[in-house]
Amino acid sequence: MISYRLNSRFAAALALAAMLAMPAAAQTIAITGGKVYPVSGPPIENGTVIIVNGKISAVGANVPIPAGAQRIDATGKTVTPGFVDASTQLGVQEVAAVNDTRDMSARGKDNIAASFTVWEGLNPNSVLLAPARKEGITTFVIVPTGGLVSGQAALVDVVPGTTTDMIIRAPVAMVAEIGDPQSVGLGSRGELIVKLRELLEDTKFFQTHRDAFDRAQTRPFSASRLDLEAMIPVVEGKLPLLVSVDRASDIDAAMRLAREYNVKLMISSAAEGWMIADKLAAARIPVLTGAMNNIPAGFAALGQRQENAGLLRKAGVQVALIGNAGGGDEEAFNVRNLKQEAGNAVSYGMTWDDALRAVTLAPAELFGAADRVGSLRPGLEGNVVVWSGDPFEFTTRAEHVFVRGREYTEKTRQDLLIERYRNLPGTHNSPAPR
Repeated sequence: MISYRLNSRFAAALALAAMLAMPAAAQTIAITGGKVYPVSGPPIENGTVIIVNGKISAVGANVPIPAGAQRIDATGKTVTPGFVDASTQLGVQEVAAVNDTRDMSARGKDNIAASFTVWEGLNPNSVLLAPARKEGITTFVIVPTGGLVSGQAALVDVVPGTTTDMIIRAPVAMVAEIGDPQSVGLGSRGELIVKLRELLEDTKFFQTHRDAFDRAQTRPFSASRLDLEAMIPVVEGKLPLLVSVDRASDIDAAMRLAREYNVKLMISSAAEGWMIADKLAAARIPVLTGAMNNIPAGFAALGQRQENAGLLRKAGVQVALIGNAGGGDEEAFNVRNLKQEAGNAVSYGMTWDDALRAVTLAPAELFGAADRVGSLRPGLEGNVVVWSGDPFEFTTRAEHVFVRGREYTEKTRQDLLIERYRNLPGTHNSPAPR
């Protein structure tokens, strides 16, 4: 039987390293001399970013340095907001093959789990959080999976503490999946849309007949009371419906449904989104997608192409980049590869500025948190990364990562593994015998 437990000494070393690297209390930080990309404004050569008590207090080219500030020389380097991954199971999935480390799905009633709040299962001690943060990911959206309506998503910062400490905003979207009818025991895509339409109809009826429902004087509904209550903000247009779908015709069906019920729609994955990019742009429907996949995962994604994100953005669609379009082999442990996702998007037609926005301000805007994260502006959280060079180049490192004004330098599990195996006897890295 394979054991997934860490070696006890290794686990102890990891815990000790994390404890020794716990950041000091928030203080005044001055990042000077770098090329600063606020994202919300033009780049600033030889710029300065000041962070005071966890918040950005000033950004500019001629900013006075507060007395006693900790200075970080970013000369020749790039300074950006912390990256935001707009769709991941980070923190609610540890090992894909181990069931009791998977907390991103709910059974629900008839594949409807609208009341499921995925962040309630977030593990703040996940060993996958530190590697993501070390690569410049300071904020992410936890998205539930499975079923017709998967549940509600939340936006969190990668900070130590409890789930309450981490949460920026919850919920930020209701998540649905309409690409695979067999996965929810239905016979066709058309039936998926019918079931989703029935849920929206039942929600509207429930909303105006609560008293009759409480007296058990209403017809049966397609969902439970809690799920219907959770859907009310969706039909009111207050909470976006984030639909995971790939085929162009399925995206079009979701758009028709959104128009019919005045739902605020967002699309994720969207392998064939480029085929109807003009319609998505005209309807002002944002898309969360990636740029790493060029091989169709199935018949629903025959039009998959790496130029997808660039073509969507060129058409005027607001795009947020996510790891491998959310449907490939990049699981939670590879959230840190978001910068490669952006680099590939640039290689396949997206402008560099649009790619930076797609991993910072765009997702912050989409999920209603642009007043907290996503750009470098006074008053926002001190989520700042100093890169050794172009953040989208493979060899670039995140040299300094600040989240809410604190720098994190703890050794990750990957760092400890490198140290453990670097100089094993008989390897080319071991010292030569004398």
